[in-house]
Amino acid sequence: MPPAARPGRGWLLRLVIAFAFAQGAVSMARPAVSYRALALGADARAVGVIAAVYALLPLFAAVPLGRRTDHGRCAPLLPAGVALIAAGCALGGTAGSLPAVAAWSGLMGLGHLAFVIGAQSLVARQSAPADQDRNFGHFTIGASLGQLAGPVAAGLLISGHDGTMGRTSATALLVSAAVAVLACGSLWRVEHPDHAAAAGRRDGGAAAGAVPVPVHRILRARGVPAGIFTSLAVLSATDILTAYLPVVGEHRGIAPATVGLLLSLRAAATIACRLVMTPLIRLLGRTVLLAGSCLAAALLCAGIAVPLPAWGVAVLLAALGFCLGVGQPLSMTTVVQAAPGGARSTALALRLTGNRLGQVAAPASAGLLAGLAGTAAPFAMLAVLLLLSAGTAARPLLRSGPGRKADSAASPEHPQAPGPQSPGPRCSGTHSSDRQFPGPSAEHPPSAEPPRQRPPFEHPRAGDSPPRPDARCHRGGGSGPAADGEPQP
Repeated sequence: MPPAARPGRGWLLRLVIAFAFAQGAVSMARPAVSYRALALGADARAVGVIAAVYALLPLFAAVPLGRRTDHGRCAPLLPAGVALIAAGCALGGTAGSLPAVAAWSGLMGLGHLAFVIGAQSLVARQSAPADQDRNFGHFTIGASLGQLAGPVAAGLLISGHDGTMGRTSATALLVSAAVAVLACGSLWRVEHPDHAAAAGRRDGGAAAGAVPVPVHRILRARGVPAGIFTSLAVLSATDILTAYLPVVGEHRGIAPATVGLLLSLRAAATIACRLVMTPLIRLLGRTVLLAGSCLAAALLCAGIAVPLPAWGVAVLLAALGFCLGVGQPLSMTTVVQAAPGGARSTALALRLTGNRLGQVAAPASAGLLAGLAGTAAPFAMLAVLLLLSAGTAARPLLRSGPGRKADSAASPEHPQAPGPQSPGPRCSGTHSSDRQFPGPSAEHPPSAEPPRQRPPFEHPRAGDSPPRPDARCHRGGGSGPAADGEPQP
């Protein structure tokens, strides 16, 4: 698609607003679901199972939804996801049993997954390659706004005094459903059919009878596993930080209101990071920024495990929120640019699948470690996980040689064409035809006479001049038609 044919950025603003409402509804509903389950007599184990259903049920639908988006439009998934979120919230508020609460929580998770796959695929499809980092960064601001406002709104609505938890949690879930419906007001003209059709033809997804790219091939594409693992590590850090900071505050004498402010500070720092991400990428490069932010986040998580006063924790959380704001949008760009053509939405769905697995496995592991080694152990685990993700993100820097840019080398959108800087190996002269046709040198000046005989593997084009005696030598050093100087296919 030519750059002039791309839509303006109004669609992105409307998509960010819709995502803020959808994410705010989910962020309000998830704690409300837990309080609703407690009001129905659930214990800690039952609450954990209900929370796991939210993450586990969408695992079976992620790849089919990604396949469908690869072969069609993205926009229909957005209102469908909003409808499922609203239905899950409203039905969860009226549920009278724990299995029903778990089922409607899973429906809400499925709706959130559908919305996110459609929205991320839309950003990838309607953004120029050079604008994907910026647009994904702005897109995730909507998620940060929802994550900032949703829990605060739930806390204002839910009360446990005088046995009102059941009624107030149901009210919070019904309000969450109304907030989700508000997202539909910003979904008009977020996708242009002409651009969707052109993108589908470009990626090969719209071709009739196109064979879907196998999942194992997507996962083996260079850059896709690293993007998935980085996203998993960053999201796990955010979830565990939200879940265990109140526990740390309880042990260190930090008031719950102060803990809430600390978590809000972390979310605000994440938003600030995504607002300035484009100049940071220009200054440092995508690979250095991603690896450096994960490394800094690992050190900051380890610092939270050290006993500090409230003001020290605030400083660490502000810096940690800024570093964690890098991973999600850049991992989206990494996965989109590394995925094979015609499978980008499926690759994004696999990334979300990894996120859901992390949301299940990381809290379970953190709880096990906290029971064995204390409340600081989960943050040490996060430090190790983020350190591993930093090493994974830095691999392109280690693979790239001197004078090469790892960012461009890792991007399949801009493959490096062989240039005059790297002519490749010259013919060694060991072949019999090399002795018949020596290259020009001081001892063998070029002759004006035509060559004795054209080798059978050279096929001249119409209008071509007679080849030089050493035209058979090409960059690959092997046999094959390379007399025109083009790289081997």
